[in-house]
Amino acid sequence: MIRQRTLKTIVRATGVGLHTGHKVTMALRPAPVDAGIVFCRTDLAGNPAIPARASLVSNTVMATVIEKDGARVSTVEHLMAAFAGLGVDNAFVDVSAEEVPIMDGSAGTFVFLIQSAGIEEQAAPKRYLRVLKAVEIEQGDKSVRLEPFDGFKVGLSIEFNHPVFETAHSEVEVDFGEVSFVRGVSRARTFGFMQDVEALRAKGLGRGGSLDNAVVIDDFRVLNSEGLRMDDEFVMHKALDAIGDLYMLGRPLIGAFYGRKSGHAMNNLLVRKLLDDASAWEEVTFDAVEALPRAFAKLHLQAQ
Repeated sequence: MIRQRTLKTIVRATGVGLHTGHKVTMALRPAPVDAGIVFCRTDLAGNPAIPARASLVSNTVMATVIEKDGARVSTVEHLMAAFAGLGVDNAFVDVSAEEVPIMDGSAGTFVFLIQSAGIEEQAAPKRYLRVLKAVEIEQGDKSVRLEPFDGFKVGLSIEFNHPVFETAHSEVEVDFGEVSFVRGVSRARTFGFMQDVEALRAKGLGRGGSLDNAVVIDDFRVLNSEGLRMDDEFVMHKALDAIGDLYMLGRPLIGAFYGRKSGHAMNNLLVRKLLDDASAWEEVTFDAVEALPRAFAKLHLQAQ
């Protein structure tokens, strides 16, 4: 039986919120079978818990925000991508403010923290969600789509009218049966434009952003002294965001995702549309690693 997984021990980190600029202390803790990923606000009375579920996404402006009974946690997508990429089903995430710390702007630090905590199997079958038929949303020239696929694949394309994007890769397709999440995706950082900084901060966003936690672009070039980590870092980060948003399904996805000029809002709408159509998906478990799609078989063996 392929089993659910959680963390072996507690790990802690401190950082700042990308949008609030507030200092945040975070702890990742083991959680019981079928708990899923649950965020807990330790700074509020009663430590209210907010499960990471698509139905609880309350805002998607520049980040994915979850909210329940008035308690909210924002910018959950990079950490969710790390949990998905490492095959963690159940974990508690304690945060001392309303935003997950941005760390270096990628999922790389979260991967390190999870690997430092260790991953252990639990006494229950791991439940996957398999796409049975195509589901799509279109909004003008933007679109997102889920298709049946025996594995996990993410394809993204972006388009920006800016000199930097004339030379950067604007399309990517990642088949996780072939590519490692840790090595190929997790280090891609979020990015933004200097011209947008004042407008964002006027809206209460981007107040913790800096060259230490984002790729920053002026009118002509990337301002970070080290440049890009990879030629396709911009579009790869959009793939990273999508992986985190898709994990709001509450289960690993067996299927293919394709997005064009999409973001958190359309990703969430797509997940909700899939879940609302009971004929478009099924929940499956596996008795042996040999029966797993290759992407998940690789992940299972890497985590042994």
